[in-house]
Amino acid sequence: MAMTLRLTPEDERILAELAAAEGVSRQEATVRAIREAAARLAHARDVSDASARARVRYAALLERLGK
Repeated sequence: MAMTLRLTPEDERILAELAAAEGVSRQEATVRAIREAAARLAHARDVSDASARARVRYAALLERLGK
């Protein structure tokens, strides 16, 4: 799917530097950045879900440790 990405001059400079540092095109650097951001969000969600399950599972123990 084609898409137009409008960047400020500063964002364009940052993207160009990122692409150069990684040795890829600006398009590839953009795609990688999107995928990395999505992976970070998914990881944060997974950690939050695991933490919630652990708090439920170990609620009694956590209560005793808190006393």
